[in-house]
Amino acid sequence: MTVSLIGFAILFLIAFLGFPLGFSMLAVGGIGFGILRGAGPALEMTVQQIMDVVLNTNFAVLPMFLLMGAFVFRAGLSDDLYEAADAWLGHHKGGLAMATIAACGGFAAVSGSSLATVATMAKVAIPSMRKYKYADSLAAGTVAAGGTLGILIPPSAALIIYGILTEEGIAELFAAGIIPGIISVILYILVIMLVTHFKPEMGPRGERTGWKIRFQKLYRVWGIVLLFFLILGGISFGVFTPNEAGGIGAIGSLLFAMLRKKMSWPVLFDSLVEAAQTTAMVFMIAIGALILNNFIALAGISSGVINWIESLGLEPFAVLLVILAFYVVLGTVVEGLAMIFLTVPIFVPVIESLGFDLIWFGIVLVMMTEISLITPPIGLNVFVMKSMMPDVPLNAIFRGIIPFFCADIVRLSVVVAFPPVALWLPTLVYGHF
Repeated sequence: MTVSLIGFAILFLIAFLGFPLGFSMLAVGGIGFGILRGAGPALEMTVQQIMDVVLNTNFAVLPMFLLMGAFVFRAGLSDDLYEAADAWLGHHKGGLAMATIAACGGFAAVSGSSLATVATMAKVAIPSMRKYKYADSLAAGTVAAGGTLGILIPPSAALIIYGILTEEGIAELFAAGIIPGIISVILYILVIMLVTHFKPEMGPRGERTGWKIRFQKLYRVWGIVLLFFLILGGISFGVFTPNEAGGIGAIGSLLFAMLRKKMSWPVLFDSLVEAAQTTAMVFMIAIGALILNNFIALAGISSGVINWIESLGLEPFAVLLVILAFYVVLGTVVEGLAMIFLTVPIFVPVIESLGFDLIWFGIVLVMMTEISLITPPIGLNVFVMKSMMPDVPLNAIFRGIIPFFCADIVRLSVVVAFPPVALWLPTLVYGHF
């Protein structure tokens, strides 16, 4: 137990110093395993884990969905989503910010990536909001918070990773993420309505669009709708597996980009390189995490945590609140996906021993990851926004995020207090209980 705690302290130290997280976890896990069992077994374990990840067909779904997101971006669907949402909502107070949230939700449904959603929607939405004199804090906060939808609304890379690590059904996790994702969009829009009600100067009205143009704009997003229902519908009705869905989604988005004459050989090459780079990063983190997990299991930290919690004599719900509080603190210094890789091996056995549903906990964990994306001092989405709006002070961006952070806490409280919010769809479609 002591060795593992020292290992975690070293891991956080070298990660804080800027060493890549995947390599940090690999080094700490491999060396820690070697200290406990010897260099030979540690080397064998490391090689075996690398081979297991590389040859694991379940991981094939990740690069396919990442490639789909790259094709969707280059097809210009993000612009269509924003223009459609703007046509319907832009004339209200804070309407452009509401349109941004709606567009983020739509883009998240086919990208699966928070950072991709933030970077894409910042390019599309920020110029319009600045044109109408929106407060920079509201504009930046809206995009940063809206980007978090990318890891909750399916298909979600975070849910895929959680499903692979816990061996829970990815299709069930996708179904469980739909209603909380919709709740997120609604709450974010309500936040904008409240902010602009009390401070209308922060989000002036845009131009009113005629009904004919509204429906024309709405028609242009048929590609997003088709891809979303093709993927989730196919998985839900057993037409194809999640792995096959990733391939179908990538091919569908490629064909759509070609139909819109947005695809060329250079664009195809750039899309493939982008997806490959992101996949390599995720795979490196996965390899490092699995090696670290072996060290954790050998050191007995999971059983130690379970024994410690049992010794406290707390009710299961109180234990859950302690774990969530830990995630809030951890999220201030550790990036989202890394937090999933680091904590799943430790806390999932605890959650399971307490009798909580692991599909439900997967949604709760992803929501905690969402919160970490906009929590100082790390707040990855915030720093993406800072790179897109270098003239806006960092404290102004965080100030704009505060109302959305409060909405996240409300949503988290609802899902934690009422698990059927997340479990109703998996139960309805798959008979999950």
